[in-house]
Amino acid sequence: MIENLINLSVSDWFSAQYLFQYFYENAGYWLVFWFMVIESSFLPFPSEVVVPPAAYIAVQRGDMNIALIVLVATAGAVVGALVNYFLSLWLGRPIVYAFANSRFGHACLIDQAKVEKAEKYFDQHGAISTFIGRLIPAVRQLISIPAGLARMNLGAFTIFTALGAGVWNCILAGLGYWLGKSVPADALFATIEKYNGYFTIGGIVLLALCLLYIIWNALRTKKGGQR
Repeated sequence: MIENLINLSVSDWFSAQYLFQYFYENAGYWLVFWFMVIESSFLPFPSEVVVPPAAYIAVQRGDMNIALIVLVATAGAVVGALVNYFLSLWLGRPIVYAFANSRFGHACLIDQAKVEKAEKYFDQHGAISTFIGRLIPAVRQLISIPAGLARMNLGAFTIFTALGAGVWNCILAGLGYWLGKSVPADALFATIEKYNGYFTIGGIVLLALCLLYIIWNALRTKKGGQR
């Protein structure tokens, strides 16, 4: 099974339907774990092709446990997020600091003091950003990068990544459980894609609300400082 996974072509990796079919035919806890590691790190693809069908299989076949699916998927998401965190920490930070200390960086009004200030801000507010970021499509895979660049506390990063991923996986598992009671297998992928569209819209709305709050909070702080 792992050998078949390694031998997938590039086009297969970027085909949600192919990955869904592959997972459905080979589902198991190890595959849930590794797919979620990959989904959260260097080759992002929708976690919707993993957790809902696994929960669906748990209902239809009874050979998997939904609680274990959520736990394993969350563990995989945390491991994948840590990969991005450490890559950003070890490779990204030196590049960012080199740019901040360069003439071009100074010409762009960026210096080391501003980078350090940004790091301090993310260290203070990164927990909630990490948690919410795990609930937003497309942002889920990226939120680990600024956390690593800002050298966010590793314990806090791990805890809030696990909490955010756990909530998201519970939502997806709940969807898979419900579909397992009401949808035939040949309509499963199309139905998941339909609800994934709703999740995407919800994520965009959540992201917009977060940005509005950040802007509002920044303006309020600025006004308070001028008094």
